[in-house]
Amino acid sequence: MENPVQFVHWLRSVAPYIHAFRGKTFVVAFPGELVMAGALPVLAQDLSLLHALGIKIVIVHGSRPQVAEQLALRSVEGAFHNGIRITDTAALECSKEAAGELRLDIEAAFSQGLPNTPMAHSAIRIISGNFVTAKPIGIVGGVDFQLTGIARKVAYETIHRILDAGNLVLLGPLGFSPTGEAFNLTMEDVAVSAASALRADKLIFISETPMMVDQDNDEIRELSFMQAEQELKAGYLPLDSAFYLEHAIKASRGGVPRIHIVPYKMDGSALLELFTHDGVGTMVSSENLESLREATIEDVGGIIKLIEPLEADGTLVKRGRELIEREINYFSVIEHDGVIFGCAALYPFPFEKMAEMACLTVNPEVQSQGDGERILKHLEKRARRAGFHSLFVLTTRTAHWFLKRGFVSASVDDLPKDRQKMYNWQRKSLVLIKQL
Repeated sequence: MENPVQFVHWLRSVAPYIHAFRGKTFVVAFPGELVMAGALPVLAQDLSLLHALGIKIVIVHGSRPQVAEQLALRSVEGAFHNGIRITDTAALECSKEAAGELRLDIEAAFSQGLPNTPMAHSAIRIISGNFVTAKPIGIVGGVDFQLTGIARKVAYETIHRILDAGNLVLLGPLGFSPTGEAFNLTMEDVAVSAASALRADKLIFISETPMMVDQDNDEIRELSFMQAEQELKAGYLPLDSAFYLEHAIKASRGGVPRIHIVPYKMDGSALLELFTHDGVGTMVSSENLESLREATIEDVGGIIKLIEPLEADGTLVKRGRELIEREINYFSVIEHDGVIFGCAALYPFPFEKMAEMACLTVNPEVQSQGDGERILKHLEKRARRAGFHSLFVLTTRTAHWFLKRGFVSASVDDLPKDRQKMYNWQRKSLVLIKQL
């Protein structure tokens, strides 16, 4: 192993995600273009890894380029309206052929069991069936979509039983009516319907579109439900990206907490999206993903993981779990998507109207994003609300950071009397004070 320290750091950084995702249900949808690009084997390995981590996976595939190929072989030209195929009898037959071939390709990809891959020695079973009931779109705006349909019902109870048995579920872009008719569906519609019916924790579109950018050409990493609606209404997104965002909004309305739109052209994009702080795609959430709040007893484990490396190298004074549990009411944390990325404590000295800020820590992966300053401002507000007139810190390594933010150098004699008694002369911490 070239860099064992880096490996250990990486493993520790992804551990909170692994813990948070275990037992959760993810719907992963990808277009036929991904298969055409030869990316299916790698995606199958990545999804197998998620399955091995205890995540329940439902796969939804598209087939648009494969259907186009079949139509071309028959010298039939395809017809679309608003990005949706108008399915006549010939197009439906081509859709059936394409879906059948893709299903076999996907099943084969999950059966490869290659050595030195996440699928080594795996015996993954992928189950497909008539799980989607559909109805025709009908005539919309004077356009008859013929045999193109929309999902009406998903057999979520059956799918849950299959997932609970340790299997993956595969849904194709076809649905069936109670009278036995088949309808051609869009992959996006099936994915949204399945995620909503299953109450999935995440819907992940592995898309052929590049990373979304706004009108200033800045990458769009995260959007709330309402922000996504605003971006869609602005009308500047390319048609394909807008189509994905429209369905992400539908999924959010349907109760799916997180929807990700991830470009498939980056190797391992699904894993990078799920197990890194910023991800590599666009995430739409039904709520604000990040919260800066006062800590609760449930946050103790996250705080310990965050501060342990700094305690080990001497940056912070060591605190045991029992001490943090006793003092948890003094702590504030910054949380992103269920993972704690920063913390600090505010210790009161009421007699002198002073408060100490201690244990200010931000995950190294996100230190350039201003979380430390946000925590500082949050604690300043806490201190003001409590009636304190000044805030002080004791630091051995980050004095310049505090000096830039309004703190001034002071002496031990300027500390509250009780804090002077606890001062550690061996550490020789610098004393910095800020008037509030």
